Amino acid sequence: MVRRNRSITAYRKRAGAVAFAISCILAMQVFMSIPVTAAPDQEETENSDYLALAEERKSEPIQTDEYKDWPAGPKIGAEGAVLMEVHTGTILYSKNADERLYPASITKMLTALVAMDNCDMDEEVTFSQAAIDSINWREDANMGINPGNSITMEQCLYGLLVGSANEVAYAIAEHISGPGNISGFADLMNEKAASLGCKNTHFVTPNGIHDPEHYTSAYDMALIAQAFYSNELLTKMASTVSYHVPQTATQPKDDMIVYAKSKLHPGKEYAYEYLVGTKTGYTEAARQTLVSCAEHNGMRLVCVIMKEETPAQFTDTIELFEYGFNNFRAMNVSENDKTYVIQSLNFFNTGMDIFGSSKAILQMNKSDYIVIPADAKFEETESSIDYDGLKEGEIAKVDYYFNDVYVGSGRIEAATDEHPTFDFSSKTENEIEQKDEENVLIINIKKIINIVIMIALGLAVLFGLRALIFGKLRGRRRKRLIKKKKALGTKSLNWKGFL
Repeated sequence: MVRRNRSITAYRKRAGAVAFAISCILAMQVFMSIPVTAAPDQEETENSDYLALAEERKSEPIQTDEYKDWPAGPKIGAEGAVLMEVHTGTILYSKNADERLYPASITKMLTALVAMDNCDMDEEVTFSQAAIDSINWREDANMGINPGNSITMEQCLYGLLVGSANEVAYAIAEHISGPGNISGFADLMNEKAASLGCKNTHFVTPNGIHDPEHYTSAYDMALIAQAFYSNELLTKMASTVSYHVPQTATQPKDDMIVYAKSKLHPGKEYAYEYLVGTKTGYTEAARQTLVSCAEHNGMRLVCVIMKEETPAQFTDTIELFEYGFNNFRAMNVSENDKTYVIQSLNFFNTGMDIFGSSKAILQMNKSDYIVIPADAKFEETESSIDYDGLKEGEIAKVDYYFNDVYVGSGRIEAATDEHPTFDFSSKTENEIEQKDEENVLIINIKKIINIVIMIALGLAVLFGLRALIFGKLRGRRRKRLIKKKKALGTKSLNWKGFL
């Protein structure tokens, strides 16, 4: 009986185990049939949020679209953007141009300008331990140089602008302002920015590593880029794809090579055929920043992109360059504006005289041009003469406006080109007339009138004083004559002796 109960108990245990196993199998089948969604990756979610914000920014207003008869600009996701023509300073496109934003590594363009102002390119720059320790070697772009090593300033600038090396920026700052004196170098940066016309810029680091007090605007960066791309050596550096720092006694590494990060360079994914140079930037706070330069159709344009998401910083730049080159044109001032020129006036004309002189006294600078919409005419612009801020050799400056928008200027300056002595036997009558028209004098009518008025007033004062003085003298002589007449009792006197 006991043995039978044990058998029953064992049977029940085995049956329960089998039933439990079957239940587990069924449960697993049910569970596996239910679709399972993994928890979203945090970084992926953040990127989606950034992309959504960039998409929203495409609906933000474009300030240049408000200009009368101005070509409508592309809608881009950048928070701030500016397209400027370098020679004239004309703003072709503007979106939130004065908003203060974080620049990241495009800061290094201003660092390079300060270095050019204060250093020779063959100066040796020694890297301190502080420079090496100033960055996060895992996250921040660097050149891999060791403390105590030194390279030339020119090599530093290649490392700075091609490789975006952050420790190089620190070393440049120390070289110019002294060991550890980064704030002193920042002062030089801000002074340089102010001299270029920047009003919404305050830099505290030479490399753009994030700091809440380190900011600029798209327009200010365009002014910095205008100066940067007017420098031939810096432009060359910004166009370089890779650079090898040579091995020397003070820099023993033979494999120190830096590579540009911009995808606008030749052979890269977004290569742009008219590219002159480009500089990238990125921090988590700044997002993607990019400053580039391109040249085509007689215009050199700089494009500034701030707070954008990759790869749109490149596509935005290409879109803005194409907008500029396709919708605007450069027009030479000296060839189109004769308003300030007096032609064929023999009294002032110095050409075609019997002494063989054929040189103009004043002329419009022949290289100056303005930039206007492609379908506009030069005659649609208005101009005004400006005598302020003139450089050596400049007599005056003529500023041009298209519907109240500044589009460039032309300089009036002393003529410098000399013409050969005229040979009567080798020139036709038409050639003589054409040559005569080229020799002109530009007269500042306003100044001439002012000078004439001042001379006239001066002469009037002189004649008035003369009349007053001689009037008093004649009065005294007449009194003496009357007294003498009474004393002598004569009826007439010789006035000539008293005058």
